[in-house]
Amino acid sequence: MRKIVFDIETSNEFREVGSREPSALDISIMAIHDSLTDDFYSFTVDELPSLWPILEKADMLIGFNSDHFDIPLLNKYYPGDLNKIKSLDILKEIKNSLGRLIPLDNIAQTTLGVGKSSNGLEAIKWWRNGEVEKVREYCIQDVKVTKDIYEFALKNGYVKYTDRYTNKPEKIELDTSHWEKKRDSGITHTLPF
Repeated sequence: MRKIVFDIETSNEFREVGSREPSALDISIMAIHDSLTDDFYSFTVDELPSLWPILEKADMLIGFNSDHFDIPLLNKYYPGDLNKIKSLDILKEIKNSLGRLIPLDNIAQTTLGVGKSSNGLEAIKWWRNGEVEKVREYCIQDVKVTKDIYEFALKNGYVKYTDRYTNKPEKIELDTSHWEKKRDSGITHTLPF
């Protein structure tokens, strides 16, 4: 099964575009981990066309808040329909189990002992200052963390978070039995690759 773990950084924020719709934002950098090559890659907004053949051949897209944020935003640029590719949104799985949302950094720190290296607002500043490599590194780090959380959950059936009221680690049980069940085809047949 070819899995693409991914994350997107934007060049602007919701308050600037006057909307809460992800598709109102603009992409600066997208980073992925491709399970076929076991490598990490990043793409600026201008390089996205070289990403499309990879996504077209994916069996599953994996992200954190990806169904709500990343996929709708990326679909703004993609000439096909990414909703036709199986996706696994780890945040959605957490919410389905726990009943509320927990930030990626909290999950990563408590589960893996490693957190995010910065935040999206800082990445926007870097992008605007021309510090493209900083944005790439940050986005790739988020993909690494998301990939490690996915693999931990798949192996153990849970992730952990630190409760904001008790300041103690808690388990979030996750049903991972369906995560890697293949659909008939990962190819969306929306583009001629």
